[in-house]
Amino acid sequence: MIAVVFLLILVGIMLGMSFTGHAPSGELMGEIMLLVGLFMLFFGMGIYVGAALGVLGLIVGYAFSDRPFWLFIGQTIWNPSSSFVLVAVPLFLLMGEILLRAGLSDRLYKTLNIWLNRMPGGLLHTNIAASGVFSAISGSSVATAATMGSVALPFFKGKPYDPKMVLGSLAAGGALGNLIPPGITFIIYGLITETSVGALYIAAIGPSILVVVFFIAIILMKAKTAAPRDPDGPRYSWGEKIRSLVDLTPTAVLILIVLGTIYGGLATATESAALGVVAAIVLAALDGKLSFKMLNDSAEATARNTALIGLILFGAYLLNYVFTALGVPQALAQLVSQMPLPPWAIMLLIIGFYLALGTFMEGFSMMITTIPLGYDPIWFGVIVVMLVEIALISPPDGTVLYVLQGMRKDGGPITDVFSGVLPFMLVYILAVGVLMVFPSIATWLPTVMR
Repeated sequence: MIAVVFLLILVGIMLGMSFTGHAPSGELMGEIMLLVGLFMLFFGMGIYVGAALGVLGLIVGYAFSDRPFWLFIGQTIWNPSSSFVLVAVPLFLLMGEILLRAGLSDRLYKTLNIWLNRMPGGLLHTNIAASGVFSAISGSSVATAATMGSVALPFFKGKPYDPKMVLGSLAAGGALGNLIPPGITFIIYGLITETSVGALYIAAIGPSILVVVFFIAIILMKAKTAAPRDPDGPRYSWGEKIRSLVDLTPTAVLILIVLGTIYGGLATATESAALGVVAAIVLAALDGKLSFKMLNDSAEATARNTALIGLILFGAYLLNYVFTALGVPQALAQLVSQMPLPPWAIMLLIIGFYLALGTFMEGFSMMITTIPLGYDPIWFGVIVVMLVEIALISPPDGTVLYVLQGMRKDGGPITDVFSGVLPFMLVYILAVGVLMVFPSIATWLPTVMR
């Protein structure tokens, strides 16, 4: 309902501007209106997003383009499928699957729990910290939420924690998966906009820290009611804490290999992802967890997720090609530039559009079907990824929320997940606002390193 209302508002703005002579007129205006109508119809009906994007591209291309679609569809789909940059996506997914099945994520969670369990909020902080660290080697929000959910939820059995805050903190931690480098959403954004993936990763460091700080602040604010102190809880000596750091060694090695080679200019994102997969296999072997079945299961899960992403990407590329051929991006840019609004108000409209789409559309496809309208591509890329992450934890259709609900063994209602994630979603939106007011949080570090 929110999405439909917001899209209708946008249509109303276009109609109003057309009456005053400020918007695209004639046939192009009719095409834009038809595109908006088809867009609302397809996604409102719940059609699978990859198929919806492709079919919408074919319909629009056949209806408005003078060039038969069969002359350009093959080349349009071939370009992204043969991209070297895109190879990093299945590699990062494979690395995360190997780590999950090798038990390294479980060791990561236990170690961080030893260090953080006595803080106000206890295990809730461990949820955020473990998700943040795992995000630095997985690159996927869904993978992070699924992994940390399966590892963390058993720790809360019989403990006096508010289940809503437990689920909310795990969902928020999952939302860090694509924001903290090496998020795969940055790879797709860089591929589409021809922006340096390395620069995007560097720009994401400051906003990632900002979001984590906000999440920790929310937990501290609600600690008294959500996580009352357990007097019988375990206490660890400094010696035990120091010894526990050994279990962080595999994760630290992977982060050093993946991010160190990217930031050091020694490897591209794709090359570092390949190095990470090899390192993950070696670490699994050293831990005695490497087997043919484990590798086969990891490869199967990676293939399923890669096929899902690929179908969405190919459909979006076809749709974007038709849009560009018809001049829709130029018309939208003209429309935005002629709005009697300051730049910050236009950016608020864009944010509202993303939040509306996030109520019924998968976050990844949102990003690849929208366009940066003249903003700094690196800063805008970070904003877009943050908005995509918010969409992933936005009720009622946030993907991460349903992943966590599927991990629950108590059979509780999904409304627990919805209400638990709301405080974290609100502070995430606040972080986007802070980044709009202080864009240097994202742009300063890439400028210095460049």
